[in-house]
Amino acid sequence: MSMPPAPSRPKHIAAPIRDIRQWAPNLWSIKIDKPEGFVFTPGHYVRLGIAAAPGHADGAIVWRAYSIVSAPAEPTLEFLITLIPDGAFTGVLTTLQPGGSILLEPAALGFFLAEQLSPGEHLWMLATGTGLGPYIAMLRQPTSLAAYRRLVLVHSVRHTHELAYAEELAQHAEASQGRLHYLPIVTRESDASHLHGRIPQLLAENTLQSLVQLPLDPSVSRVMVCGNPDFTADMRQWLNQQSFLPCRRGMAGSMLFENYW
Repeated sequence: MSMPPAPSRPKHIAAPIRDIRQWAPNLWSIKIDKPEGFVFTPGHYVRLGIAAAPGHADGAIVWRAYSIVSAPAEPTLEFLITLIPDGAFTGVLTTLQPGGSILLEPAALGFFLAEQLSPGEHLWMLATGTGLGPYIAMLRQPTSLAAYRRLVLVHSVRHTHELAYAEELAQHAEASQGRLHYLPIVTRESDASHLHGRIPQLLAENTLQSLVQLPLDPSVSRVMVCGNPDFTADMRQWLNQQSFLPCRRGMAGSMLFENYW
């Protein structure tokens, strides 16, 4: 007697929106219900879909990839999203409210996982803008970074009000009793409370290393990089010059980049 075929996984799910938080006019966090049985590791991303607005391929679904901000044990999936005026995806997103829904592909994707790195003592987590997202998930599940003696999170934005999750990150740093250093950077404002300058430049000048009193050395340091393409290209070049090795499929390295951007 033949067995009945296994039920096929749906191509996408309509996930209810539970909460929307506006950090800045162009920066939102959105929480949706996590589907039953959905499994992911901090650092994974998913694809979200919205029916296109008129003028953008009428009737089509527009898909975008976003890193998961929430920890696996949370009942919701959270995402940090930059809003692009009149964008095919985020232009429609601005019209949605809690109680509405958004499409979700029911599989977590990606290789931006701390376990991809070879063993080391210190982990540097470098981000621009919404590239902060996967690091929040990792910090919310401490076991994902338990192998490291010291952690450094560097987050660069243009304006102070774009420093999403700053209060939560400061609390993580305080609770860590010196294990985690949180270094926010603002590039287009001048005030005494924040660092200024681009991350690659501040590293090349040894400014960040001096602040946390840690070397950025491939013999003991591991580096994760998530952000805009210009930033990641500059970081790749600089880290190559410092003899960091990339992670490749089946081979651990000392530097890891998120590539879905």
